[in-house]
Amino acid sequence: MREVRVVTQEGEQLGVFPIRDALRLAAERNLDLVEVAPSAKPPVCRIMDYGRFRYEQAKKDREARKRQHQVTIKEVKLRPRIDDHDFEVKARNAERFLKEGDRVKATIMFRGREIVHTDLGREVLDRLVAFLQDIATVERPARVEGRNMIMFFVPKTDHTKGA
Repeated sequence: MREVRVVTQEGEQLGVFPIRDALRLAAERNLDLVEVAPSAKPPVCRIMDYGRFRYEQAKKDREARKRQHQVTIKEVKLRPRIDDHDFEVKARNAERFLKEGDRVKATIMFRGREIVHTDLGREVLDRLVAFLQDIATVERPARVEGRNMIMFFVPKTDHTKGA
């Protein structure tokens, strides 16, 4: 007959028992016998209220899901001949997104013959990199895809938030 090491809910070791005796001990206390370490020699079983354990575990999982932040990609669309004020507004939006912990996709949209002057778009993205250099790093450098030039930014890891 197989034997198991029996532990109480509080972690107190009761000893090694045959499975039948361990089940009887749990039944006397109106609790369940739950195998917690099947690979140990002998396997370890805990006497506990399994329903309550599952409820507590589900509650912890819900709390953890509430606290986690889902990282999303926010997009800032710019033009190669953007005005200074418009650029500052878009740059501040990108800064806000990064401070909230989101990734930012900066897109320069070329219309008509502007596509010939990709250097103008690169200059705008260089200005954006300079504006965001304190709070962001470039995840993917500027790349032309069709009629757009795209660059990705990620927030710099800030270790001061936990303090």
